[in-house]
Amino acid sequence: MQELTEAIQREARRLLEAGEVDVVIGFTKGTLPLRAAPFFVRKAADVERLIWNSFCENNLARYLRGLRNKKVAIVAKGCDSRSIVALITEHQLEREKIYILGIPCRGMVDRRIVARRAPGEVLAAREEGEEVIVEGESFSLRMPRSEVLYRSCAACVHPNPVLYDVLLAEPVAIWSEDPYVYVREMERKSPAERAAYFASEAERCIRCYACRQACPMCYCEECFVDHTTPRWIESGATPAGLQGWQIGRAYHLTGRCVDCGACERACPMEIDLVYLNGKLNKDVRELYGFETGLVVGELPPLAVFRPDKDPDFTG
Repeated sequence: MQELTEAIQREARRLLEAGEVDVVIGFTKGTLPLRAAPFFVRKAADVERLIWNSFCENNLARYLRGLRNKKVAIVAKGCDSRSIVALITEHQLEREKIYILGIPCRGMVDRRIVARRAPGEVLAAREEGEEVIVEGESFSLRMPRSEVLYRSCAACVHPNPVLYDVLLAEPVAIWSEDPYVYVREMERKSPAERAAYFASEAERCIRCYACRQACPMCYCEECFVDHTTPRWIESGATPAGLQGWQIGRAYHLTGRCVDCGACERACPMEIDLVYLNGKLNKDVRELYGFETGLVVGELPPLAVFRPDKDPDFTG
């Protein structure tokens, strides 16, 4: 990790000193253990605050649309790079204004799993090889890194950036054989069990919209949930309103979600969100052979209308 931190700092300094970019988006050390924070560097003197470790969980592509009038360099994992490709394809970004520092990713550590395993409050955390070490007032605990990855990271089949200007390390081997293992677990349940599970998860939603704010693909100027004329879903925290929000958002992301898990990580209620988006991604992959964010210019199937390909389609 230290080598990657130094490589990021070195490349960021070069870009800023040469005036090739206005800002570099990366990570800095968080104010709490097990956390790193998005960091915007505009002066070469600040590049030493940039870091890389297994807690750099945010999908930084979320911030690019807000900097479209700038030349931006961005630290990008596999999922971040897929988001960038998808946003370019949807004409939300201009490729020539983005310099991508590609980071082959080994998956991010789920701070919530770590905290639950720790016998007390975690006051410090670090990594040594394939282990995560956490310490509290009266304990020091080692955990195999592979056991505490985020669910979306454990199932990831695109850990290497698909688009970059410079790759700062050798590509990593893909460890997952099934990107939708958690979806298949849900599919084995009966329809009644799935409906009950969805209802129980949805009713815990407090409609803070942190999931929307963390998602790089949720960029509508006015979200359907905020629309009042007409009103698409109930605005209160009713079962219908809560379920309408979860279903509506999932459908808007059908074939567009990059499976980064940012929505679930941002949720303060720890609602199971990735299985819903994952199920729709899985269906799109099986029906159309499509995964978003792999090829610039390749639109999601549900964004394409080709009457010449399907003359029987009447809309």
